[in-house]
Amino acid sequence: MGVFIALPVLLAGQFEGADRKMRDLVSRGIERQSRLIAEALQPLLDTPEKLPSDLSRKLANFAGDNTSLKLMLRPSAGPGAGAFYFVAAAPAVGDGQVNGELDRLGREGVLAELLPTCNWKTPTQVRHIQPGGVDEVLTSVIPIDSRWGCWVLVSSHSTSEFLNTSIGGPYWNEPEIRIAVTIYTAIAILALAAVWSVWRNLRRFRHVAGTLRSGRDRTQSFSAQNEIPELASVAADFDQLVADLHGAARDLRRTAEDNAHSFKSPVATIRACLGPLRRTVGPDDERATRALTLIGSSVDRLNAMIAAAQHLDHLSADLIEAPRRRFNLGRIVSGALLRYREIANARDIRQIVELDADAQILGNPDAATVVVENILDNAISFSPPRGTIEVTIKRKGHMVELRVMDEGPGIDPDKLDNIFERYVSLRPGDAHAEDDDESESRHAGLGLWIVRRHVEALGGAVTAANRASGGTSITVTIPAQGRGSYRT
Repeated sequence: MGVFIALPVLLAGQFEGADRKMRDLVSRGIERQSRLIAEALQPLLDTPEKLPSDLSRKLANFAGDNTSLKLMLRPSAGPGAGAFYFVAAAPAVGDGQVNGELDRLGREGVLAELLPTCNWKTPTQVRHIQPGGVDEVLTSVIPIDSRWGCWVLVSSHSTSEFLNTSIGGPYWNEPEIRIAVTIYTAIAILALAAVWSVWRNLRRFRHVAGTLRSGRDRTQSFSAQNEIPELASVAADFDQLVADLHGAARDLRRTAEDNAHSFKSPVATIRACLGPLRRTVGPDDERATRALTLIGSSVDRLNAMIAAAQHLDHLSADLIEAPRRRFNLGRIVSGALLRYREIANARDIRQIVELDADAQILGNPDAATVVVENILDNAISFSPPRGTIEVTIKRKGHMVELRVMDEGPGIDPDKLDNIFERYVSLRPGDAHAEDDDESESRHAGLGLWIVRRHVEALGGAVTAANRASGGTSITVTIPAQGRGSYRT
């Protein structure tokens, strides 16, 4: 649009500059022509005897279709000295037309230039527009010195005789400029029509994309909404991309089931063999007993990792195909707090909850539920008995902020940036576990990684920080959608 608007301005400047040069060229050409005519008439007007009686016929040799010549004399001596007399003209002017011609020259400002021209011996030019504004006339007033007095050649030229220029008028009135403006306007209309057509088609694409993304109607296609042949291949590629995404989601679910089945069978076999081995090994063989315990804890850990991987693959498929709709994050948080109430009460953990009514977001409620439950699970598991968990939801501009704060041991500052990475678990050893391997089997280190993944899928971000008073603060920000109606 900037180029589109700037182009005519730049072209107008170029046209005006070219027209100005052409006007100067025409003016100099007309003045030069008038000087040549004056030089050619000089011998006739400076004769020592009487003046030629056929001056009008002599002038006619120099006049043209668009050029008129008039000779006026200011005698230097005699009873009429000091006054100007109309002597000859080409085309010829009858005796009854002389007064009218003088009146016209007076209106055009030519008569006012006669005396200064003779006194200063300097030619001048007068420009005027003919009645009706049809054509422009440039009049040159050229002094000719002779023994009879000061002659003045009044040479009037129509500028159309030389070039079509804008002398005396705006240059945009010229035919060439009007044609250029007409062509540019037509191109502008065609360009705007093309832009509007593409914009309308892209709006249809956006509607289809929104429908597919929200899961409301998976039968929509970009090709069916396309009206522009040049975008047909783009629409087909979009449709193929959507089909590939749905295929990828199906493959993820199928692969998750196949992998889980493949891994669970040998793990179940190992677990089944542990019973006979434990009965075979005597209680006095501490080394063998410890080895069997490690095998059992490793099997538990494998089961947990298999279940987590299967769950993760299903969540990945859900991120692709799950419907997206507007919902209130406060309802999700309120429901999760109810489900964790018994666990919190068993450990005498107090909950402080502040939920903003205006917490509408767009996305998959199941994904948001997983985010909230994982964060609450971490907060409760790290909180000491009789501790406090604070849960707040606030609307800040165009974002909804969820913050969960606990009074746990906090996080090592050197590892604070890594807690959202995959397979990272910073939980302390379980007091009831015989060793760290047994405690690690309870957690695969995927909880906060899933939180970050789901939050980013919702268009938001998640951060963690240590509280100055002790404990950890997890903050989730997600783009807000509309106004909420939930109260708590």
